[in-house]
Amino acid sequence: MNPLGVLCLVACLAGVVLASPTHHNYNNYNSNSLKPSQWLKAIELEHTPSMDEVTFEQLEKMPLDQGAELMRKYYHLSQASHGVAPEYVPSPSQIPVHIYSNGRKETTDLSRYVQTAKNMPKFGDDEVTIFITGLPQTLESVKEANKDFIEAYLERCSQQPHAYAQWNAGEERRNWEDQKQLGRSLIVIDLGNTITDVKRYASLDVERCGEMFGKTFVELSEECDVPAEIIHVVGQGVGANVAGVAGQKYYDETSEKFHRITALDPAVQMAKDSHILTGLARSDAEFVDAIHTSALGLGTTRRVGDLDFFPEGPSAGSRNADNVVEASMLATHYYAESVRPGNEHNFPAREANSMAEYKNKESYGKRTYMGIAAARDLSGDFMLEVNPQSPYGKRTPAHKTKTYHHNDYHTSNDYTTSQMD
Repeated sequence: MNPLGVLCLVACLAGVVLASPTHHNYNNYNSNSLKPSQWLKAIELEHTPSMDEVTFEQLEKMPLDQGAELMRKYYHLSQASHGVAPEYVPSPSQIPVHIYSNGRKETTDLSRYVQTAKNMPKFGDDEVTIFITGLPQTLESVKEANKDFIEAYLERCSQQPHAYAQWNAGEERRNWEDQKQLGRSLIVIDLGNTITDVKRYASLDVERCGEMFGKTFVELSEECDVPAEIIHVVGQGVGANVAGVAGQKYYDETSEKFHRITALDPAVQMAKDSHILTGLARSDAEFVDAIHTSALGLGTTRRVGDLDFFPEGPSAGSRNADNVVEASMLATHYYAESVRPGNEHNFPAREANSMAEYKNKESYGKRTYMGIAAARDLSGDFMLEVNPQSPYGKRTPAHKTKTYHHNDYHTSNDYTTSQMD
């Protein structure tokens, strides 16, 4: 970066920092105030690589703190100079969609999935869960987290807790047509498949993507007779931001709200119109909950839901993660664990403003569970402690005899092509 550019960026950054919110204040993360000592210096800007020079694979190899610091620099620079425009929108035909329903799996794309679902027997007879991914599964930690999520939901549908543990080593496919199903359907919209680099991640036009998704959700309701009260959208990272806009679009078109939106480490949004409040908000569904596992890394400390959970408190990532990608994916693992039958109450949490308050037992008020069993009649920020490895929940059922490590499943490495054929 040339010296003049550095000076201009520093000037812009200083001016914007004085007037704009950020998320760096660790101890008071909802105040969104940036201290002068946290401004980027010219020498730091000069040695900061541009976004198109950094890959997610490199982020996976960086130590957690280093990767988190780099992503926060990009965020502050994007807010200061407005140099990251919301310009990337993948076409519907580029976004893979996988539908699991009543013993069948179909793979299609965003432009055709509604018709595909319509042709599947008994689709939408019970709750429809829509999972929007946020990073590419070429990343090992993303691939493992997404497989964990899908397998947890299929296990819940079949209500056979030990089915996956009974696979023979080396078996790549599971014939799940013989399993007794409960009529639930899972749609995986693999937006993350199109976000192949950090520049695309930062420049994703959340508003246009969300509106595009929202229109297809309206079509899904109309063509497949799926009412809003049985739709649960789960968004991962930037997928959570897209889910929020989709929820608002759905409401604008139908005057109805989704039953629930769950955000799995909702991402900090870099590219946006400064005059438009976009992304996820608690009003985008009847109930919105969020799990923040990399709030000071790839995620955000901003309250986005009725319930916002901070396992181990707001941080770049917990002791369970080696890098920011893995830290962000922990939210998906935690939620997947809660989905498995018998694990719904694995993550007891209580309302607190900080982990210090939580550990000092100064909070005697509201209590609920993080994950699928989150209470719909509460609101606020909730803290909890988790185990360093699976099972992550502090309240793992005593009767449990099998630990569901995500690498226990002998499936194909590519869930999008052959996992559940």
